[in-house]
Amino acid sequence: MINLRFVHRLLFLTAIYIFLPPTAARGGHSDYINPGYGNFSFHGIARNLFAQEELRPSLELTRGYMTNDDLEKAMKDFTKRCSKISRLYSIGKSVNGFPLWVIEISDRPGEIEAEPAFKYIGNVHGDEPVGRELLIRLANWICDNYKKDPLAQMIVENVHLHILPSLNPDGFSIRKRNNANDVDLNRDFPDQFSPVNDDLSLRQPETRAIMTWLRDTRFTASATLHGGALVANFPWDGTEDRRKYYYGCPDDEAYRFLARIYSKSHRNMSLSKEFKEGITNGASWYPIYGGMQDWNYIYGGCFELTLEISDNKWPRAPELPTIWDYNRKSMLNLVASIVKTGVHGRIFSLDQGKPLPGLVVVKGINYTVKAHQEYADYHRLLAPGQIYEGIRLSSYQYDIRVVHYYVMSR
Repeated sequence: MINLRFVHRLLFLTAIYIFLPPTAARGGHSDYINPGYGNFSFHGIARNLFAQEELRPSLELTRGYMTNDDLEKAMKDFTKRCSKISRLYSIGKSVNGFPLWVIEISDRPGEIEAEPAFKYIGNVHGDEPVGRELLIRLANWICDNYKKDPLAQMIVENVHLHILPSLNPDGFSIRKRNNANDVDLNRDFPDQFSPVNDDLSLRQPETRAIMTWLRDTRFTASATLHGGALVANFPWDGTEDRRKYYYGCPDDEAYRFLARIYSKSHRNMSLSKEFKEGITNGASWYPIYGGMQDWNYIYGGCFELTLEISDNKWPRAPELPTIWDYNRKSMLNLVASIVKTGVHGRIFSLDQGKPLPGLVVVKGINYTVKAHQEYADYHRLLAPGQIYEGIRLSSYQYDIRVVHYYVMSR
């Protein structure tokens, strides 16, 4: 019988918290909006249960934001300026044919390595453009600082970071929430509780692009950037009976941990008077169906958060530097967390030393993480401070059971 040698390591997370003089939290909505009613202001709920016609931001309000052409140029200029640690590629096109550009940042961009991958997606809703502005700033900050800042250096050397600033360029260009076909992209994904979305032929091109992207690239974790509230949202987003209450996924503790990393690193998100610690379970806030977040976890093997980063959907451009300053450390710490915590390693055969693709299963958590088919590396996110018994690493043909791991913070 072939003996298996499992090379693994425990990595620890030091969540970097910023303690600044307290200020009033800029929370989101104060009243639950009943299903079927739209949000007719630039404040309040960002993730309406059913997308409705909304008032467009004025042209005056859009001044100072990058147009789609400006954004494309900024991304191309970035990859020229930072060519040693980045590449530019497209995952598809919008309804109107605009490329969905992605920047990859890594010390070996475009190569497959035994490292975790993280993706940021902005502008899912066309009238929530802050994310696209912040993501370009994030890319430039990493490029400018990776040789002198330990956190930036760690990300470049240990993570493949993919940045999609705008999933909905068509919606942005007409200053509306939905895409050019008037479909809310965050209600367009297959959903465990909504079989109406299971027909993939009916998916929007932007949705199909994301789904294909995850089939081609294995992401450990990700986050989408929204506007209209100030909170880190985690699964589940919906409930089986479609009522509003806390409904956690199998990795609820790990998700709460990731959400707290973002909120505690933020200037004032964790000070929210509406959301304890600045985090929320989606279904307890209000249920939605067809969202990208739950689909990533169920079908993509990817831990995704929905980040509401500004209580104003479309703030005036002079506010962007402040919003960036408030979110910068959170954005960096969230990416770094996929390296600093959990169980990571590779699966090899002892006799030939060849990578063996397989599975990682943790007793008591009904969720399986797959090792990479070629490199057999695995990246299993777990909340620190707990003992995990019965972790099993399986190579499909053989398996080994690990008695327990203790994942801790320091």
